[in-house]
Amino acid sequence: MESLRTSLLEIIQASGGEISVDYRDLASGRMLQVSPDVRLHAASTMKVPVMIQLFKDRDEGRLSLEDSLEVTTTFSSIVDGSPYTLSVESDSDPTLYSLEGQKVTYAHLIELMITYSSNLATNILIQEVGAERVTALMRQLGADSIQILRGVEDGPAFRAGLSNTTTARDLGLIMEVLGKGEIGSEETSGEMLEILGRQHWRTKIPALLPSGTRVSHKTGRITGISHDSGVVFPEKAPPYVVTILTRGFDDGEVADAVAAEISREIFDFHVAQSRD
Repeated sequence: MESLRTSLLEIIQASGGEISVDYRDLASGRMLQVSPDVRLHAASTMKVPVMIQLFKDRDEGRLSLEDSLEVTTTFSSIVDGSPYTLSVESDSDPTLYSLEGQKVTYAHLIELMITYSSNLATNILIQEVGAERVTALMRQLGADSIQILRGVEDGPAFRAGLSNTTTARDLGLIMEVLGKGEIGSEETSGEMLEILGRQHWRTKIPALLPSGTRVSHKTGRITGISHDSGVVFPEKAPPYVVTILTRGFDDGEVADAVAAEISREIFDFHVAQSRD
């Protein structure tokens, strides 16, 4: 593990950015962390806790994923209730905007929120489940630092310093519980891992892994921030969790390349140790 730590620190130092790493072997419990408790803007990784809350509500009979919600683009700020509107230009998924006023199922909204990181789907869903409930559920799972305060693009909240934040440790723990099938039933955890496995943005954790390697993960990016966290299923080794959070890169593609390099370093270590 110390050789892996040394390799990761060399990559991080050479990158010039601020990077947190959390690696967890789901079979052995082996763990390695680098700056795991640095609090960072969560970006779109906050969408995973929202999904978990929705599936918990489904399992408890509060909702059906086939129920529908109306598509709206206007939401209320958590600061003062003032309205703000999402625009297609600032969203990674444009498809929902043409459906404004129509109803779309929870299942479809969750799919867009995770696989294409739709901000509009996220806000519609978090408006229904409540940010406070999402954070409370994360506390129940043992993630004692992550904060889900609001939806996306809430300008007044951002200016007031109220943003969703996380640490590598908390995201790693959440993915560990998912990977072990311990959120709800094993079947429920499996459903969420399948959705995460359809992630469209694959320039970080999966980018340098062997072709066909299954990765269930969620990315996040805003200016100066680029994250990825998920469960990796190597073909010839037990699954493991890896979380890579970055800050301070002017070029997002450079941040992604560094994350991909760290991911491959961990993959090679994990597979080699599993053979031993």
